[in-house]
Amino acid sequence: MKIIVTGSLGHISKALTQKLVESGHDVVVISSKAEKQTEIEALGATAAIGALEDSDFLTETFKGADAVYTMVPPANYFDQDLDLLAHYHTIGHSYAKAIANAGVKRVINLSTIGAHLEKGSGILIGAHDVEQILNELPEEVNIVHMRPTSFYYNLLPYIYAIKATGVIAQNYGADSIIPWVSPNDIAQAIFEEVEAAYNGRKVRYVASEEVTGNETARILGAAIGKPDLKWVLISSEEVLNNMISIGMNKRIAAGLVEMYDSLYNGLLAEDYNRNKPAEMGKVKITDFAKEFAAVYHQN
Repeated sequence: MKIIVTGSLGHISKALTQKLVESGHDVVVISSKAEKQTEIEALGATAAIGALEDSDFLTETFKGADAVYTMVPPANYFDQDLDLLAHYHTIGHSYAKAIANAGVKRVINLSTIGAHLEKGSGILIGAHDVEQILNELPEEVNIVHMRPTSFYYNLLPYIYAIKATGVIAQNYGADSIIPWVSPNDIAQAIFEEVEAAYNGRKVRYVASEEVTGNETARILGAAIGKPDLKWVLISSEEVLNNMISIGMNKRIAAGLVEMYDSLYNGLLAEDYNRNKPAEMGKVKITDFAKEFAAVYHQN
């Protein structure tokens, strides 16, 4: 099958591309950076260089595809002019227009835990809106919305706080459960959906392991030589002030705080808890802890 992969060679897309190529699929990887072409081709895929905001470019690239994997790339949260919701809307509408114009009949869309919420999810509302935009496509377009949980690698920025204060301090976690996920497990789940060629529309949650914040801190601490590392619960106001103090866009900071708060109070995971994956992914937090330790000791 001809499969279009967006996301260039990011955490998920590179692993997905490798799986698809190894399985014999004709893979086209979209990247906005021309310098990625050689690396993409080295994986056995074809590079399509262009912007996701350019629906004409996407339409030409999508033509003849059996399936398209869509995702909205991350933005710079320290850009004071960033309108994150507009970023999601622009790319979501560009995808929808290109899918319709190119006659694509199968879409696997990267969404997120909490995408069922119309409010209260903070920065994740953009993913909710993209789901709705794609769901407006004609019924003959088959769509699977992949909803991964909290990414392991989002723990990496806490390295600076650990070195500065000796603790992980946030307005979520502590004694509450955090459902973590590895990009490799997400890539595997997307690959399975490509191979399954599901007809209709559905949501699929992806998670690797459920661990409390305290247990997360203990495992990471053991890996970096700080067995007494603690996860400390602080107020949302403190978290917001900390983010703003390091130069983060104030609206993004407020959205992150709301997202973390909704994870802690259970709102974010309510639909996930009703529709958990039949099987958890293979990458556990003890596996990620090795990567965490390597980065910790590099800095």
